Amino acid sequence: MLICPLMMLAENKRVSSPDGRLAVDVKVVNGKATYAVQYDGVEMLQSSRLGLETNIGEFKEGLTFVGATECVVEKSYDLSRSKVSHVDFKANRLDVTLANAKKFQMVVTFLVSNNDIAFQYTLLKQEGNDTRSVVIKEEETSFRLPEGTTAFITPQSHPMIGFARTKPSYEEWYSADAPMTEKSQYGHGYVFPALFHLGDKGWVLISETGVTSGYVGSHLSDYSSEKGYTIAYPMEGENNGLGSKYAGISLPGSTPWRTITVGKDLKPIVETTIPFDPLSPLYKPSQDYQPGRYTWSWLIWQDQSCNYDDQVTFINLASAMGYEYCLVDAWWDTNIGRDRMAELSKYAQSKGVSLLLWYNSNGYENDAPQGPFNCMSTSIAREREMAWMKSIGVKGIKVDFFGGDKQQTMQLYEDILSDANRYGLQVIFHGCTLPRGWEKMYPNYVASEAILASENVFFNEMAATRQPFDLTLHPFCRNTVGSMDWGGTIMNRYMSKDNKSRHTRKTTDVFEIASAITIQTSVQCIAIQPNNLQELPQVELDLLKSIPTTWDETRYIDGYPGKFVVLARRHGSQWYIAGLNAEKEAKKLTLNLPMLAGQEVSYYTDNAQGYAELKTLKVDKKGVAKVTIQPNGGIILK
Repeated sequence: MLICPLMMLAENKRVSSPDGRLAVDVKVVNGKATYAVQYDGVEMLQSSRLGLETNIGEFKEGLTFVGATECVVEKSYDLSRSKVSHVDFKANRLDVTLANAKKFQMVVTFLVSNNDIAFQYTLLKQEGNDTRSVVIKEEETSFRLPEGTTAFITPQSHPMIGFARTKPSYEEWYSADAPMTEKSQYGHGYVFPALFHLGDKGWVLISETGVTSGYVGSHLSDYSSEKGYTIAYPMEGENNGLGSKYAGISLPGSTPWRTITVGKDLKPIVETTIPFDPLSPLYKPSQDYQPGRYTWSWLIWQDQSCNYDDQVTFINLASAMGYEYCLVDAWWDTNIGRDRMAELSKYAQSKGVSLLLWYNSNGYENDAPQGPFNCMSTSIAREREMAWMKSIGVKGIKVDFFGGDKQQTMQLYEDILSDANRYGLQVIFHGCTLPRGWEKMYPNYVASEAILASENVFFNEMAATRQPFDLTLHPFCRNTVGSMDWGGTIMNRYMSKDNKSRHTRKTTDVFEIASAITIQTSVQCIAIQPNNLQELPQVELDLLKSIPTTWDETRYIDGYPGKFVVLARRHGSQWYIAGLNAEKEAKKLTLNLPMLAGQEVSYYTDNAQGYAELKTLKVDKKGVAKVTIQPNGGIILK
């Protein structure tokens, strides 16, 4: 008598991956919907809650199972700006329809592919020709990881703090192997993506994708022993306190996708394409956008370099290196002026180089003093500014300082991208949120910062000391879910224009060059300086001239987040194997490189002075190669 009512109140559905190894169990028990995740029969996520709270009713308690449908999803698509150029996606799909106490219906959709899960909520039209808009106030969605799991995560900051009140900007320090019970620095939880180590069970990466102008950007709450981590919406103080912290949708309407990648090792984490698999492009590219490399005076020469003559120097540098672009940073509107900017762009084009221009996002979202101002915050201003840029041959923009994750800021990102596409402009975002599938949705999107990037290596020695840790962590976390504008492969030994003063860089030259391969972004900064042309060995200059920025294939070879990483990337028929070591001791590795089996390859490693040394290395017929990566050093095989 006690068991039967429980059985009658429970509805269970399971959906598995095509290879059968990954399984999601969805249940409705006593009016609450839950899901759990197993991989090879091992529990990766314990029973975790599903549900929403909205202004038209609660979808958390009193839920009943209405029905479920299953189907197979197969599609192929191309990517031009990510870790691979082509994806063949296959998944099993489960749609579970639930009704709340008011009989309003909600569908929870799960896509389960090999190693990846994406799920979202859809609120249906509730009755007849229902035209209501809905405010989603809260998600019940939770992620309960097994006890003893450790986390690789970074906190969400207070709103409107930091430089010129520009936070949150996803620029906080990452923790490594931290206990889940550790409270976040600011008490607002953690931003996506979040990587978890389940010990011998394996790894779990949690993030979200498909965030457009139609929703807020979310993050994770602090850990709770009862619920685990839960989905958290923006803080009320973001955007100077203006705008709603809730999400608004019209019916029928869906949330973004919550994504989970699981694996016994880190290979599925590094190689995942789940940020793009469920999505479709939102508009067509107005032209064939070109990838490439750019020079950037500001990183080392700073604000005073944003003048005509110094920019000519860095245009000439880009031309000498065969780079496609030169980024002109803040203050160009006052220090160079629009008339001379047209002249500068014409000069750059004569040298085979195109300009990228920096802009402040403006509006009421920050107090940053850098101009140009009032050019990106309204459609009228963008129309005027972008038409001017197109007329003088500018090929892209870098827009900085955004106000948070509220829906209106997501609208601003999308509006900038859409307007820029009409004028053939590529877009890089800084001081910004995490990209969430944007490489696929917006064809002129390049990359976002959303990390403590290379400018901090210049600003303070602590960041320079942490750089090896950061750049061996991001391939498994931040950069695996979206393009990352680190902001520059730094070749100066000292963080100064004269390359003799201030604090030193803590990495070797090969580490820096290899990081241009391990960092994924289709338009990438190589922050070479004019003095480097005379100071660097020719072997390094040749490497820096030839590094591609787009990849047809990416494979995980070896590594541990924050300690070391070895990746293989293919550009056309050429493989590049890049390794970084963040530890204090030299790391001797035996690498499995089947793509180079039986070949004699170029092997770049560090000499005693920290410069690149070119050797040859024979990879045996089984694809095995033995290498050594120096402390804070790197290797490249090609």
